[in-house]
Amino acid sequence: MKNIPVISITRRTLAEAYEAALTAVYEQGTRFRTQYDKPDDPESMDCTMNITIEEPESDPMIHMAFPGGIDDLKEYVLELKGYKDHWTKNMNVEGDTRWEYTYHGRLQNYGVWKELVDGVSQEVGPFKVDQVQSVINKLSVQPFTRQAQMITWMPNIDSDCYDPPCLQSLWYRILEDEDGIYWLNCNIRFRSNDAWGANFMNMFGFVQFNKEVIAAGVTKKTGRVVKLGRLNWQADSFHIYGKDIKVAKERLFDRISDMPFEERTLNFNDEFIRDMYDQAEPQVIAKIKTFDDSH
Repeated sequence: MKNIPVISITRRTLAEAYEAALTAVYEQGTRFRTQYDKPDDPESMDCTMNITIEEPESDPMIHMAFPGGIDDLKEYVLELKGYKDHWTKNMNVEGDTRWEYTYHGRLQNYGVWKELVDGVSQEVGPFKVDQVQSVINKLSVQPFTRQAQMITWMPNIDSDCYDPPCLQSLWYRILEDEDGIYWLNCNIRFRSNDAWGANFMNMFGFVQFNKEVIAAGVTKKTGRVVKLGRLNWQADSFHIYGKDIKVAKERLFDRISDMPFEERTLNFNDEFIRDMYDQAEPQVIAKIKTFDDSH
């Protein structure tokens, strides 16, 4: 084979799209080694993937096969809002093993990084851009603009980074319906997306980010009702690591034929699930503080 498969999936809801994309890469993907494999790991299943979720806020949203819990979803959403931005390293300190970036840091404070200067951690860099506010401003003034986008890649850092950002860009445009409601459409591109270990949390997290940050920001500036239109998710490398194939097979692929779809998913808008999600926030904040205090 000389070509990496290109697979396109369109489904109504997040849970449907997630399962269909996982199944597609498992059945149609090609085999690849990766730089993160251990010597005995099987090759990964890989493809270029394009996922369209037509109704990102509709149920069923949560797929029970994703490796995490409701509290993990809340923690990731808070991370995308900046609650872990202080976990990044001083780039000029050898042996500082903290994160090199956060997505929120790259989106809201693009162009800067941290260095230790005279014993004090400081932001340095040629410029600092709040891309989040820029997108909100552009969409509020001209909802049909093609220029409302954000990027993460900083070549001066990421070209030599061991684990550079997987998320590359977010692009937004608004359609207005006959009732005057704004529909926020979004394209998100990942250069690399761990289909089993991270993709569901990534997609869920950015659905909430789009709703609670971008759409809410446009509503605040314009007074217009803003709902989420389709989400298009593009992954240059959409993969199941070889080490995860066995557990993915046991937890999902072997169950699809004899377990109803309704038993494999949860409705995020059910009162019980939403209560669990909302009540997780103070616990997650306390968890972050505990980690801060011990590190």
